[in-house]
Amino acid sequence: MPNPNATKLRAPDAAAYLGLSRSTLAKMRLRGDGPIYSKAGPRIVIYDKLDLDAWLAAQRRRSTSESLSRA
Repeated sequence: MPNPNATKLRAPDAAAYLGLSRSTLAKMRLRGDGPIYSKAGPRIVIYDKLDLDAWLAAQRRRSTSESLSRA
């Protein structure tokens, strides 16, 4: 169970926090269109909760016709 007060989250916990599957978040890393992350080794991906919140806020739209902007 992830700590709700943690400021750093590993990929599975970050995916749960965002409401995404782990594979969707992994695909976003490959495409470069997901939240900013850090690598703490060859297989350890770390997200900062502030970066997740900022990325999520940047995804807000008023209608389905608005295009997604790339950072």
